[in-house]
Amino acid sequence: MAIIGTRRTILKVDGTDFSASVSKCAISSGETDDGFVSFADALAGGKRDYMLDLVIRQDTATDSLWYYAWSVAGSDVAVEFWPNGGGTTESVTTPKITGTVTITEPDGDLVGGEAKRSTTAVNVVKISWQFTGKPVLDVTP
Repeated sequence: MAIIGTRRTILKVDGTDFSASVSKCAISSGETDDGFVSFADALAGGKRDYMLDLVIRQDTATDSLWYYAWSVAGSDVAVEFWPNGGGTTESVTTPKITGTVTITEPDGDLVGGEAKRSTTAVNVVKISWQFTGKPVLDVTP
């Protein structure tokens, strides 16, 4: 079986493993807003936009994902999403999904948040980065 679990996800952005900064990592798709749809696009079901949806903790350390996103906004970077862990060799049980995303600042909160009673709670940011094309699923080493 190659069922996707909920605890072993690895996210690499531009070659750096940022898994410790991420509490949600998902790829979503939807119809594109592009006004031009070719016959080939229509035959394939229509053009799609693919997004990398993340929830990351706010962390101003220079080696954090939050800081990285803050400092390189507007750049296109390579990402690797390992939904079942692994991180080195892809297989049917540890697939790797790759692509290039455009780093953008989130709509809404970028820094700060609500007061919390917990002494260990941290503020988070919800971000969505658009892939430049359809992500690639790789299950072969």
